[in-house]
Amino acid sequence: MQNKVDVAVMIGSGVPHALRALGQKACWVVLLNGEQRGTAFASRDEAEECRAAWQALMRLEQSDSLH
Repeated sequence: MQNKVDVAVMIGSGVPHALRALGQKACWVVLLNGEQRGTAFASRDEAEECRAAWQALMRLEQSDSLH
């Protein structure tokens, strides 16, 4: 099965309280096959780093399953 890793933005009431308390009006989350994985990030760059890590993990797991 091919896994899909995306970054999505959440705005307004979708932003966790802790980030809203810091003045954040938007946050970014990583989705694996449409389901949120991990925490919300204050910046898109942080979320993209997490996305890259998930993609690397998926490649590693796929490679291991081929051997």
